Amino acid sequence: MAKNIVIVYHSGYGHTAKLAEYIALGISQIADVDSYLLSVDNIDWQVLANADAIIFGCPTYMGCVSAPFKTFMDDTSKVWLEQSWQGKLAAGFTNSGGLSGDKLAVLQQIQLFAMQHGMLWAGMPLMPTGTQPEDLNRMGSYMGLMAQSDSAPVDVTPPIGDLRTAEWFGQHIAKTVQRIIN
Repeated sequence: MAKNIVIVYHSGYGHTAKLAEYIALGISQIADVDSYLLSVDNIDWQVLANADAIIFGCPTYMGCVSAPFKTFMDDTSKVWLEQSWQGKLAAGFTNSGGLSGDKLAVLQQIQLFAMQHGMLWAGMPLMPTGTQPEDLNRMGSYMGLMAQSDSAPVDVTPPIGDLRTAEWFGQHIAKTVQRIIN
């Protein structure tokens, strides 16, 4: 039976949605794992309930998760009370315009949120291959996926290395789901 991974995200300008699509592309390359993209603007609670894993993503705004993503987090209070996501795999990703942009703070917020739901956190065990825009994991993040988009249109940013890292991340989470979820 195929495993289900839901990528739930907020994207203010399209850059984070683009990362979500590349994560889904990576997932699609692993047999017997399906992905579902779910914007926080149109939450389907049943899709989330049926997920084996949930990958949470949002832009980094002022060192925090975006307001629409925080609203989604707050809206999970009934799910939290019932501990319905307990034991599901969780992972996270974020994107900001600045090279640092305090993305680590956002991944920590998402990780804490997942822990409060009793979820199992999967990081990103990918060694950085360099610091250039074409390099994998150029941000050197291990807690989750970090990407950087210049203040430019979504058709030219995030750079190819960040998109390839997102694809790798999707593959990694899909393989992890296969290993730990029966």
